[in-house]
Amino acid sequence: MKRNKRSKMLSPTLTLSIQPINAAESLRDKAYATLKQAITDADIYNFSEEIQLDKHVLSEALGVSRTPVREAMAQLEQEGFLRILPRKGYYIVRKTKKEIVEMIWAWAALESMSARLVALNASDEEIAGLRHIFDRFKEEAPAGNLDEYSNANIAFHQEIVRIGGSQLIANLIKNIFIHVRAIRKMTIVQSHRAERSMADHIKIIEALERRDAELAEQLVRQHSLDLAEYITQHCDFLQ
Repeated sequence: MKRNKRSKMLSPTLTLSIQPINAAESLRDKAYATLKQAITDADIYNFSEEIQLDKHVLSEALGVSRTPVREAMAQLEQEGFLRILPRKGYYIVRKTKKEIVEMIWAWAALESMSARLVALNASDEEIAGLRHIFDRFKEEAPAGNLDEYSNANIAFHQEIVRIGGSQLIANLIKNIFIHVRAIRKMTIVQSHRAERSMADHIKIIEALERRDAELAEQLVRQHSLDLAEYITQHCDFLQ
């Protein structure tokens, strides 16, 4: 197997994009980081059946033996990203509608505090960078390229947390990001939500540019609470 070529793990329901591992690093740690990122990037709610991972296929895709893959999967199971079904194997954990809504409530609280910190402490250049995330959509409506807008939408929320500057908030939000990201990606294409999302983002950026911490915090919180309400009312694909 050539290690400079991109590999993919194929399963009956999902393809994870995976890079071969650099053997100079801890194989278990690298396998863990690679698999976690692949799960984060996957659309785990876009399938009706449970998503199974095959450690033999993963081992081949990563270019390592099965031992570090098994150890990485055990760690991901302990952290709640995978679960083991006896005599069946490893499955990616997906949350119920109630759990997703509760995660978004938590996200709303954490990201809104990050927005307050951005207004109070971030540089003008960092805040201006939030506008640049949406540069393409000055000329093209979000509906014209929903995949790219979805990525920009997710990057926007990640950047608010990053430039807020609180490592504790970043750590707390990290493990719910996989599920919130996947749900944002699915719902952004529905019911003209992309256009409403873009309008919300502009209001948030304007509040941050004025250094209006109260308004920025309120707008970011409401933006996520609106998503939680939409999921409650419309996302019947969740249990």
